Amino acid sequence: MKIKINNLTIVTSSGLFRKNLFIDKGIIKKISDKPISSRGVDFLIDNENLMVFPGFLDMHVHLREPGFEYKEDIESGQRAALSGGFTAIACMANTNPVNDNSAVTHYIKCKSNETGIPVDVHPIAAITVGLKGEKIVEMGDLKKAGAVGFSDDGYPVENSDILRKAMEYSKCFNIPIICHSEEKKLSKEGQINEGEVSLKLGLKGIPKEAEIIGIYRDIMLAKLTKAKVHIAHVSTKDSVELIRRAKKEGINISCETCPQYFLLTEEEVLGYNTFAKVNPPLRTKEDVMAIREGLKDGTIDVIASDHAPHHIDEKDGEFELAPFGMIGLQTMIPLSLELVRLGVLDFQVLAEKLSRKPHQILGLKPPVIKEGEEACLTIIDPHYEWVLEKDRIRSKSYNTPFLGKKMKGKAVYTIKGGKVFEIED
Repeated sequence: MKIKINNLTIVTSSGLFRKNLFIDKGIIKKISDKPISSRGVDFLIDNENLMVFPGFLDMHVHLREPGFEYKEDIESGQRAALSGGFTAIACMANTNPVNDNSAVTHYIKCKSNETGIPVDVHPIAAITVGLKGEKIVEMGDLKKAGAVGFSDDGYPVENSDILRKAMEYSKCFNIPIICHSEEKKLSKEGQINEGEVSLKLGLKGIPKEAEIIGIYRDIMLAKLTKAKVHIAHVSTKDSVELIRRAKKEGINISCETCPQYFLLTEEEVLGYNTFAKVNPPLRTKEDVMAIREGLKDGTIDVIASDHAPHHIDEKDGEFELAPFGMIGLQTMIPLSLELVRLGVLDFQVLAEKLSRKPHQILGLKPPVIKEGEEACLTIIDPHYEWVLEKDRIRSKSYNTPFLGKKMKGKAVYTIKGGKVFEIED
């Protein structure tokens, strides 16, 4: 298939360029300042309002399959990812059975390849068998089957000796340990951030220190082992500062945050809004501003969604019984673009946090917009205004506090494997 992209702004980590692209058989054949002849072209994209990015990767997604297909399955998760403009996603291990052995990893890879949806699925396997924190998985077998990282996400590995050994073992495979950093004895039975809102609602709070202490422990183990360690879903001011100091010290650590932590505060749960019940919980305005600063100065490497679908029957009940989590694949682009509109990030840095950095952390080759390279692209309209309504959601679930909210910015095409995929409105 011959594809011509005309008059679009190309966004790379080195800058923005108004260029024309010619793609043939999946390879970028030409990047030109001058218009490229459209003779013999199978597909033409010509719209000066659009922007071309290297293909986006969401490195923190829960697909629920196998075991919880009523919430989400691999195919519906891929459809949501494609609609959100992603060419790849990485899925967490908390399935049933847990992705703690090569058979489950192989199943996820095979099933995702069979759907025909142009979104690569990279499994993240468990650190410990059954997510129980007791016995380390067979990392070598899991990597051979396709695992790109190890995480007991949702459950911190509480035994520091076990986690230390897992970090040391992971160095043999140059693969990251992704930490859900939480001191469970502090957060036990907590529902939302501990503070004024938890007092108003009469809900048990989760103190910020639960995350901070967990991150400090994980940083110290990263320092001790010199392993490749990634901290998931950072949400507090002090967490950002700890990671900032660790990086200055040269510790091999990276981290991510999610749109809910740089846009929403704990007040979103007022009225017992279970769609805003997430873990870590939504924090204060001071924390939101610190997360933005961490993104701006490079302390926070990646923006991920922590896409966590749940059936409405699970969310539509007593707050204390509702599970933690919200979906986020289809809102990642408009919510991340809000950082550009606020002056926190520019488009180049956004490309880093949604494409180059997550690929690098997971040991995957980042897509690049360069002659001779494979065309793996996300094309967005940053000005497109729309409303997140149920009938627009491609996930099986719609548990998000952004439901019914106005959005600005949307993916309109992805290009992958030599084909153009037009994203439904």
